[in-house]
Amino acid sequence: MFACVREDSLIMRVRPDVDLRRWLNRGVAAVEHWQGSFSPFEPDPSLRVSDERLASVFEEFTERLRDNYPFFHPSYAGQMLKPPHPAAVVGYLTAMLVNPNNHALDGGPATARMEKEVVAQLAAMFGLATHLGHLTTSGTIANLEALYVARELHPGTAVAYSAEAHYTHGRMCGVLGIEGIPVGVDDAGRLDLAALDELLAAGRVGTVVATAGTTALGAIDPVHEILAIARRHGVRVHVDAAYGGFFILLAGGEGRAGLDAAPWRAIGECDSVVVDPHKHGLQPYGCGAVLFADPGVGRLYQHDSPYTYFTSDELHLGEISLECSRAGAAAAALWLTFQLLPPAPDGLGQVLAACRRAALDWAELIDASGSLTLYQRPELDIVSYFPVTSPPSLSAIDAASARMLAGGMADRADPVFLSTLQVQAGEFGRRQAGIAADRDGTRILRSVLMKPEAEAHVARLHARVERLAAG
Repeated sequence: MFACVREDSLIMRVRPDVDLRRWLNRGVAAVEHWQGSFSPFEPDPSLRVSDERLASVFEEFTERLRDNYPFFHPSYAGQMLKPPHPAAVVGYLTAMLVNPNNHALDGGPATARMEKEVVAQLAAMFGLATHLGHLTTSGTIANLEALYVARELHPGTAVAYSAEAHYTHGRMCGVLGIEGIPVGVDDAGRLDLAALDELLAAGRVGTVVATAGTTALGAIDPVHEILAIARRHGVRVHVDAAYGGFFILLAGGEGRAGLDAAPWRAIGECDSVVVDPHKHGLQPYGCGAVLFADPGVGRLYQHDSPYTYFTSDELHLGEISLECSRAGAAAAALWLTFQLLPPAPDGLGQVLAACRRAALDWAELIDASGSLTLYQRPELDIVSYFPVTSPPSLSAIDAASARMLAGGMADRADPVFLSTLQVQAGEFGRRQAGIAADRDGTRILRSVLMKPEAEAHVARLHARVERLAAG
């Protein structure tokens, strides 16, 4: 699947249909041609670095980069990490040579227009009839902006979110000085609707957060039902789709990879949504996005910057964001990627479908295994499981999971990279019977199959993990 090119100590793995060196050279040439359209000048001597001096440190630099896990390889089934698409790399590095700042049209006119175009594509993907939005440096900042708007629209009220929601919501509520209220979950890790209804009836909450793909288990909150409850109580709904948002491309689809459309289609009726293109959008870090259904919320960002917005009467992205300087290269990378793999079922959706099929395939293999047990059936591309132990206890499972995690990474001949998930005894017991709760919680194994290559690698991955379980 990959071609391997070695240069000194640096190894690059690139897709055979994309000649990364060629396109990077073309990017450099294009920027040099643009630079040549202006009058020549001599670079300041203080910036000069000889090739010999660079070579002396570049060798060490590339060697130090080798101290990374192989995020590119299907044997890496640990955290939510994978390399960006080569097109995104070319787009980012080419634009980075110009180094535009998308805070203002004055700082990046070309990439700011690209950003508005890709944000419009994201809004269309979620079914938003109208929108106001922009890219961010992360999902954390995107959620911060959504909660900031929530606070401004409903001052003095709390924000409710699932107990399985990302920790960023509790943290950002603290930053914003607003009350955050975790709501219990059901047996599948989804926000408990009865508990939410009871909480909203008390009138303390102004905004509820629904999670479309939790980062622990990939659970999808019933957004459509949450929306109905929230509207009945006059409460706003924000959707944290940072991890799972692009899976909307599989909503209502046919085949094994298809997802129930109801929660995904409801996102278009919610008040705001965030998504991270640097997760399933094939982008380098950091690239998040926040979108609001009501363009009128732009007034909440109003500020004075007398030296910034002066070349255009058009809306500057900095006028509708909390962040100031942002890399225009991130918008360029996403724009180029979307031209080749658009956020549509027959484009980027095919990548997501392979990831979901991989998770479903592995779940079936675990179901048939005598040494592994499925913790929760995957909804997206995250598989959670634990080793069968004797005796069957939380302490034994914890020790075995830790041993397998370390053993897989330490095997230089045939490594496999997993991750663990800490679960409380009560949550474990709701899903699994017959396990002695001899401690407050346990670590289980968790694998994120967010590279489409995982689909062809699942059988080998499963066999390797079974050998780890056997000790």
